[in-house]
Amino acid sequence: MDFNTASFLTVLLVSVFVTTAAAAPPAQFIFGDSLFDSGNNNYIASIARADRHPYGIDYPNRRPTGRFSNGLNLADFICLKLGSDLVLPYLDPSLQAKELLKGANFASSGIGILNDTGLQFGEIIRMPHQFELFKHYKDRVARIIGRDATNKLVAEGFFSISLGGNDYVNNYYLLPVTVRSQQFSLPAYTDFIISEFEKILAKFYEVGARRVLVLSSGPLGCVPMERALRSTDGECVPVLQQATQLFNDRLTPTIDRLNKRFGAPIYTISGMFPIFMNLYTNPQAFGLRDAKDACCGQGRYNGIGLCTAKSSLCPDRGDNVWWDQFHPTERAAKIIVDQFFSNSSSVSPISLKDLMKLDV
Repeated sequence: MDFNTASFLTVLLVSVFVTTAAAAPPAQFIFGDSLFDSGNNNYIASIARADRHPYGIDYPNRRPTGRFSNGLNLADFICLKLGSDLVLPYLDPSLQAKELLKGANFASSGIGILNDTGLQFGEIIRMPHQFELFKHYKDRVARIIGRDATNKLVAEGFFSISLGGNDYVNNYYLLPVTVRSQQFSLPAYTDFIISEFEKILAKFYEVGARRVLVLSSGPLGCVPMERALRSTDGECVPVLQQATQLFNDRLTPTIDRLNKRFGAPIYTISGMFPIFMNLYTNPQAFGLRDAKDACCGQGRYNGIGLCTAKSSLCPDRGDNVWWDQFHPTERAAKIIVDQFFSNSSSVSPISLKDLMKLDV
């Protein structure tokens, strides 16, 4: 092949990529923790991983993918509702060429806002590292379509992040007495992690994001593990419910400050707590049956220990709100995300439909 032919093919390839990107749904850029992780932890030395049966039992190939779910997770359903394809974990070796233009998932199970959250899990991809990987992602894409087209792909893309829950259950309340609980009262600790979260969220603007969905905290006190360990009657744990409310109450003005700082409604919050509490208190209204027990686990409410091949497994995952000790089933995840898009009060200060209309 001579030089002119090679040059022509290179230009043609770039043209195809740019045209495809322009015509496609928004690229998806997913950050955060296990609610969004689609398999990054499979590729690192972490014990926070879902690469074993029965995880993935209802995924199309019925194999574990690294998602803490029986099938798809919250991030997957956000992608699908926006008309996008599911995006691969950034560490997946098959994320190459055309797949890169669809975006990537950088989330890592076990992480928190604070870098000392999740130390017990071994290697995890904390937020500074997730941003480093995103920079690497942009460099890879720029080598395919050029820097300007890459910046456009990012600016027109959709960013989502789930973060904060682990800073309570896997840090502040991990043990009866922890370094952070000795250092801070609960309100002071919440103020501290929110101030750190604001720095993380501001970083998204700096790296080119112009549409960012921030997942608020769900009801931490109602997850099967916390009820199994801390509740005598199976009800939601009050102190963790209080922590959730404190976090969410402080998150709202944080988002308002960031939108004012950057002069546009770039950030919006999903109301995870009320949606999840509706599911938990009235599962029948959503076609579910069991909001108390996890589908996969051991002990009280199936909330003790890991979900493994030896766990007690519910026969119909479509009946349950909880998949394992912390995470929703595929069906519950779909119901939650459907609410994000159909219930105008569940996302604020701007709906996801209006967020996607923003001129970036």
